[in-house]
Amino acid sequence: MKNLICYITAALSLLIVLSLPIFAQTAAIEGDWLGAIETSGIKLRLVLKVTKSADGSFAAKLDSIDQGANNLEVETLSHQDKIVRFEAKKYGISYEGTLNEKGEEISGTFKQGPALLPLIFKRTTSAVKISRPQDPQKPYPYDEEEVAYENKKDQVKLAGTLTLPRASGQKKHSAVILITGSGAQDRNETILGHRPFLVLADYLTRRGIAVLRVDDRGVGGSSMGLPLATSENFAGDVIAGIEYLKNRKEINVKQIGLIGHSEGGMIAPMVAVRSKDVAFIVLMAGPGQTGEDVLYTQSALIQKASGGSAEAMRLNTAALKNMFTVMKVEPDNKNAEKQIREMFEKQMNELNEEQRKVFAPIKAAAESQIQSTLSPWFRYFVTYDPRLTLEKVKIPVLAINGENDLQVSSKENLEIINAALKKSGNKDYTIKSFPKLNHLFQTSETGSPGEYATIEETIAPKVLETIGDWIVKRTIVK
Repeated sequence: MKNLICYITAALSLLIVLSLPIFAQTAAIEGDWLGAIETSGIKLRLVLKVTKSADGSFAAKLDSIDQGANNLEVETLSHQDKIVRFEAKKYGISYEGTLNEKGEEISGTFKQGPALLPLIFKRTTSAVKISRPQDPQKPYPYDEEEVAYENKKDQVKLAGTLTLPRASGQKKHSAVILITGSGAQDRNETILGHRPFLVLADYLTRRGIAVLRVDDRGVGGSSMGLPLATSENFAGDVIAGIEYLKNRKEINVKQIGLIGHSEGGMIAPMVAVRSKDVAFIVLMAGPGQTGEDVLYTQSALIQKASGGSAEAMRLNTAALKNMFTVMKVEPDNKNAEKQIREMFEKQMNELNEEQRKVFAPIKAAAESQIQSTLSPWFRYFVTYDPRLTLEKVKIPVLAINGENDLQVSSKENLEIINAALKKSGNKDYTIKSFPKLNHLFQTSETGSPGEYATIEETIAPKVLETIGDWIVKRTIVK
């Protein structure tokens, strides 16, 4: 839910990666071109960089500025009769635009999957950079080690980074494992140029806590594993990490905790119930609602923040309910897809002309993502009820959220988490909501995902301090 933007409201993937060398007919487009696309309130700046080699051929690379992704190769590029085209077939991305008379602007359409977005490139001579002042700079005042271990049950290799405080008289360190949110994330939980887990690991290690952060399955140095994996499998990956730490001589095996962000905040309690080796857990924007309810709330809040009409929100929620109704009763994906499409058609046919205009893009986006929403992971997420697990958690818990969080709403979810932990008889839990903070725990104006990239702050210092203080008070230096 770091990336749990509703499947229906998010029409464009947040990762744009592309492709290879090119030949062109003219030098008119040589140079750097800056443009931006916007979808679901998220603005992504792109720089198309076209260069000419000594043999007269051209090559292009693409920077996705707000994602911190640079020098991505473009597969094909052509320029003829003022029409400029480039394409990246592997990712379903294409662009076609018209170069103006002065040769300073290309106006056209960017396409990825079902999304058709206006994109105007303008010549630029200035380097475009993003500022992330909280990113730590080497040399670090602690030790950093590349590590690898295995979830033997699922036969998955997991790779990550272990940061260890340097010896200062103490024999062993308390430790935490960081658990990312939904979607395949790297060990730093990189999103839109921010690396929140790098910042968090740096802060905690400086305070004397060892930190293990790990690439998700299929990312970085970790293997893909089962194609049908759900959050239950990911919980197994965390347990494998605990077993790894237990075999490290630097770690106090009685003081191993978990910090989970978003879906990671759902997985951490699952692990705590399954493993007696978990000493404490920190839930950063973890859900208390079922996945289904999280998405209803998320969809409405994001659409409202993006200026969506009440009618659009109503129709979007109705479409989600139709989809989830089928998903929960029909296990066969082929039959489920057929029934969902039929329900969308029925919903469309019951609308008047004006309502159909509003519903048409919602329907198109939803239909393009039916296969994704019928995946084992999504089916599991939608039906999972975190309350039933939280009611079994007896170890210390810190649950935090931002009042501007539109993805996992602070009010609804913290109330449920609080009630569940009270019901469990848990004697040590803290619930805290931070004003002005969004889903990434950045200081924000509205909380809209569209702000994430433009905010320089990666994690508000008061959040880092709260987590650090809470853990230090519950661990003993030996």
